[in-house]
Amino acid sequence: MDTAYLIETVIKVVILLLVFSALAGIGTYFERKILAFMQRRLGPMNVGPYGLLQVAADGIKLFTKEDIIPANVVAPIFKIAPVITAATAFMAAAAIPFLPQFTLFGYTVHPIIADIDIGILYVLGVMAVGLYGPLLGGMASANKFSLLSAARAGAVFISYEVVSGLSALAPIMMVGSLSLVDFNNYQADGIGSWIVWSQPVAFILFWIAAFAETGRTPFHLIANDHEIIDGFGTEYSGMRWGLFFIGEYANMFFISFVIPILFLGGFGDGSVLGAFALLGKMSFFFFFFLWTRAAWPDVRPDQLMWLCWKVLMPIAVINVVITGLVMMF
Repeated sequence: MDTAYLIETVIKVVILLLVFSALAGIGTYFERKILAFMQRRLGPMNVGPYGLLQVAADGIKLFTKEDIIPANVVAPIFKIAPVITAATAFMAAAAIPFLPQFTLFGYTVHPIIADIDIGILYVLGVMAVGLYGPLLGGMASANKFSLLSAARAGAVFISYEVVSGLSALAPIMMVGSLSLVDFNNYQADGIGSWIVWSQPVAFILFWIAAFAETGRTPFHLIANDHEIIDGFGTEYSGMRWGLFFIGEYANMFFISFVIPILFLGGFGDGSVLGAFALLGKMSFFFFFFLWTRAAWPDVRPDQLMWLCWKVLMPIAVINVVITGLVMMF
């Protein structure tokens, strides 16, 4: 293996881990401030200017808080579950092109860890493996509320993986590739070439499924505070509890990159303006995750499953069939 390529890959992995681990913490600050603004509150204000150092205070608390292992839990599974959630989130990011390639000191840098031929399939597959975090954490906790949360997590994640996969299938048929870089290049001719114009149904379905995949309101049933306390995380403390939410917020950032790359042109022709455009699109989708928490109530579990199997999945299948017919004739 080329030494320069190996060094570049290691550097990109380290940068990705550091940047998005920090962004996961900063994301909690943005969420609290946005929710406070929408609810006519101030949010974090006391720790640092405008409460900016609240992120550091939260981090110190998580790192120094006692790691309690309750007496009746299945200890090995209980300990590994949070690691699965965080690890799979960052593993999924390996196939996402975060920026266009650029030249630094005469060396061309590709801001993607691995441009594999099955990029979108890999991202969705690894994110699906993240289900085992809350599932195993809840089942191993010896707590009825955690067990209920684990059951909900299994039902929700498995169901909406079907919707996200079917909704992505129609654009895949158009592009003829699973690589996210190829998706970006397919739409590089400008706003008129964006896939969203020819696949608006797939775009909406994928966006809805993203809320369920990340466990966000209005599909926040795996840790619904007014029903099951903190869900699968009830028995967790310290950094193990923090790993669950690093994984959640990292997934929100990553899926916020994937949606515009799939449907909204990505970074376009690779210019500096295109790079800023992608960051702007990502910021919008991340903000929308936060906005829905302030504006929408949670749906009931039966409503969530009804929406998946009786509404979204049939629509996704019909969309795939129509796309196939249009491409044939």
